[in-house]
Amino acid sequence: MLYLLAFATFLAATAAWYDCRTGRIPNNLTIFGLTAGVGGHFVHGMTTGGFSEGVEHGGFALAGALGCALVPLFMHWKGAIGGGDVKLFAALGAVLHPLAGLEAETYAFLAAMLLAPAKLAWEGTLLRTLAQTLSLVVNPLRKKVHRKAIPAEMVTWFRLGPAILIGTMATFAIHFFEVRSIP
Repeated sequence: MLYLLAFATFLAATAAWYDCRTGRIPNNLTIFGLTAGVGGHFVHGMTTGGFSEGVEHGGFALAGALGCALVPLFMHWKGAIGGGDVKLFAALGAVLHPLAGLEAETYAFLAAMLLAPAKLAWEGTLLRTLAQTLSLVVNPLRKKVHRKAIPAEMVTWFRLGPAILIGTMATFAIHFFEVRSIP
């Protein structure tokens, strides 16, 4: 399990680097992660228990990709995160299988919850953003004719790649020390 977490951390670190530098997570990186996750689990299953075991392991990897992509896909559909983030979560789910993939995803969202206000405070816009958030929350509850248009300056974009890296690293650290503490 640790080598899978190490590979997932490398994948997330590469994606975070690209995200910080370019604002994008490359498709070839996420496709490589997804393919390596499904293919690697299939081959591992084949070597340990034959074809049926390989199909089972590959199926778990696909289930991890699908499970880890569902919530981010909904968020992408609503315009909250980018498509590269969705594909990276799917690739991490394929590499880590459903449970560890969802664990890394949860930690990534927790890291984003901490990093986003820190970024806004650093930029000096935290209090104004919090005040404007009330109008954003109430706006969908209004009748359509009374809804206010959301000005572009109220929308801020946040690079999720570093938060995904932190979440993956947290999962790696937890499982690393969990394995080390077993007598």
